[in-house]
Parts: sequence; structure tokens; C-alpha cells
Amino acid sequence: MKLILLGAPGAGKGTQAEILCDKLNIPAISTGNILRAAVKEGTPMGLKAKGFMDAGALVPDDVIVGIVKERLAQPDCANGFILDGVPRTIVQAEALETMGVEIDKALNILADEELIVKRMAGRRVCAKCGASYHIVNKPSAKEGVCDRCGGELVTRKDDEPATVRDRLKAYHEQTEPLVDYYRARGKLLDIPDQGSIEATNAYILNHLEA
Repeated sequence: MKLILLGAPGAGKGTQAEILCDKLNIPAISTGNILRAAVKEGTPMGLKAKGFMDAGALVPDDVIVGIVKERLAQPDCANGFILDGVPRTIVQAEALETMGVEIDKALNILADEELIVKRMAGRRVCAKCGASYHIVNKPSAKEGVCDRCGGELVTRKDDEPATVRDRLKAYHEQTEPLVDYYRARGKLLDIPDQGSIEATNAYILNHLEA
């Protein structure tokens, strides 16, 4: 199963990716995580990306897509994968197609924007391994400590209300066109908010099996 997760920042993509990863036994691939890993490991594309990041510039589409291609070539992706955070633009989606990356479904996770702003204010991320939590919806067993690796849980600047509204605006301008892109290809599956993480996940699994 080869999946892409679409949806506004804070819609719950990362959380659903983690659950689907366990239930479908395929890796969840987050752009941020693989970008950092490629830079750390010094892969050819990682070194290219580092040059842009060190200069404070955005990493260009061809480098992002190259890093995704490097990651998808690894053995754990043989039975499928979940992409979270890429493609971010039509250009990236077309580049993935050109590289021969086939997608089965694009899951479009829908959420009310005011709810997103409130939800993201409660989000916490592990500074060490990147696992995500929420002080209400998905708290860690011990406050401020990651269940997976024991790292410190922090609030990212990205999750502050003013930043969230800026990110939502950017999402509508740059990423939302992907909804129509995948709908036109018969690959889009809209995922309405089912009221809880578990119910939304059950909805996804039921519709993937249908």
C-alpha cells in the first residue's frame, strides 16, 4: 500500500501516519525526518540539501524529491510506504510521477481550521526522535517525556497560533491544489474528522479495504 497524507497543518496527518505504519506494517516517511537523516548521514542528496540549509535557503524541489527517492529505495519500503509532508506542491507530485513513484491513494484529512489552531497549541514534539504528542488528545505517560526514547517534549514555534495561521494560508496557496490533482487521477480519499483519533483511523482502514 503506497499512501500520501494530505491535509492542513495540524489536521492529524502525523498521528494517523504513526498508527497506519503499525497497522499496515509499512514505514511512515516524514519529509523533515528524512531530510535531517540524509544530512546527518551525508548522502549525496543530503549534502546538497545541507548547502541550502546552511545558507538559510529553502531546499529546492528536485533535492527534496531526490531525498525521497533515496529513502524509498531502502528495503523496508518494498511493500509500501506512507508519505507525510511530500509532495507539498504540484511540481513535487509531478516529479515523483516522473521518477516512477506510484501512489495507490492520497488520504485528504479534513479538519475545522479554528479547531486546528486550538489543537496545535497543545501539541508537543520529542526534541530527540520527533515523535508527536498532545497534552489532551495524546499525552505521554510521563508529562514532558517521550514514551519512545525518553527525550524532552517541546512546543515548536510552528505550533504557536500566529505561526499556525500563516502556515494555513501557505497550505491553501501551495499544497491544497494537490487535492484536485489526485482527485482528477481517481486516487483521492476524503477523510472527514470522526471525532477521535481512533474513529478517524477506523474510517481510513475501512475505506482502504473497500
